[in-house]
Amino acid sequence: MTNFKTQNGTKFFFRGQRIWEAVISELLLKGLRHAKQAFLTGCSAGGLATFIHCDNFRTLLPKDSRVKCLADGGFFLDVEDISGQRTMRAFYNDVVRLQDLRGRFPHCGPNMDLGQCFFPSEVVKDIITPVFVLNPAYDAWQVQHVLSPVASDPQHSWLECRLDISKCDSNQLEILQGFRKKLHDTISELKHKKDWGFLIDSCFIHCQSLNSLTWHSPSSLRVNNKTIAEAVGDWFFDRREVKEIDCEYPCNPTCHNLVFAKPFKA
Repeated sequence: MTNFKTQNGTKFFFRGQRIWEAVISELLLKGLRHAKQAFLTGCSAGGLATFIHCDNFRTLLPKDSRVKCLADGGFFLDVEDISGQRTMRAFYNDVVRLQDLRGRFPHCGPNMDLGQCFFPSEVVKDIITPVFVLNPAYDAWQVQHVLSPVASDPQHSWLECRLDISKCDSNQLEILQGFRKKLHDTISELKHKKDWGFLIDSCFIHCQSLNSLTWHSPSSLRVNNKTIAEAVGDWFFDRREVKEIDCEYPCNPTCHNLVFAKPFKA
């Protein structure tokens, strides 16, 4: 069934769940229902969707199969931006309210803001299936849209830093280290989840599993002398516990830090 909601006399249709179910149904018919090993993964918003759908994905597969999930660059933080506003929470409030999603999150208490229900730090509380969290401590997308969105910086003092972490001044780096600490504090709550894994590197990047250069190549990022692919493989096949936290920027010379072009002004 397609969900819809009416706002100001206009119907909005949301087919995300329907698309998910259709894709999975097709894959099950093509042999997924007999899989001995299955891995659900997504990047960015797809990483958040991986958290949300992981347990459902597990229920569709044989009980004796190895099923795990990898969320890449999807651990969005509920933090104040540089102007003291919670821009990301306000955005999530609108998403949850518009799509009437509150009932989808049993972990969401009656005294919580609607948007809080959507953050991975809350969603993970109810996930049973093993998940690997792959995230940079200085996630480029979050630095630009969660920590220092354009509206929070009318003087454009963060423009250079938002585009290139090597251009950040000492005060900005201190704020970025605070952002890193918030991620580490939140991730540390996952340490008690025995079958879970995580790798938090010190790069200025967003999504690292989609590109062979960052995933597994001679010049890939390494943490404790392991590429991301090697670390995830060790975890997926239960060769070792993988709960890796990299040192502070700019300590890791193997990072592929993004550099963005300045926006064009007409």
